[in-house]
Amino acid sequence: MTDLPHDLRTLGIFLLITVLLGGGAGWMAGSGMARGWRPFWHCALALLLIAAAARFLHYALFEQPLLSLPAYLLDAAVILLIGGLGYRVTRVRQMTTQYRWLYERTGPLTWRSREITSQP
Repeated sequence: MTDLPHDLRTLGIFLLITVLLGGGAGWMAGSGMARGWRPFWHCALALLLIAAAARFLHYALFEQPLLSLPAYLLDAAVILLIGGLGYRVTRVRQMTTQYRWLYERTGPLTWRSREITSQP
C-alpha cells in the first residue's frame, strides 16, 4: 500500500474507518435508538461518541492526528448523517406498521396521517 499516492491512501482509510465501520455502527445505533422509542437527541449523543471512536481508530491504526477538529467534524458529520438515516428509516417503519390504521408511508423517510372516513 506504500506505492499508492497519499491522497488515495487517505481516501481509502476514510472510507474504511469512517464510512464503513463508523457508518455501520452509526446505522445500528440509530436503528436501535428508534426501536427503543428514544428521542433523536439520545441518538445524536451516541453518534458523536462513535465519531470519537472512529477518530481514535484513525489515530491508532494509521497514525493520523487524534485531536484534529476538522477531521473529527468530518467524521461526525458522516456518522451523524448515516445514523440519522438509520433512525428515520426505522421510525418510519415503526409508525407505518404498528399504527397502520393511523399512518401511511409516503416515502422511505416520511409518513402521513391516513384520511379517516366516517361511516354513515
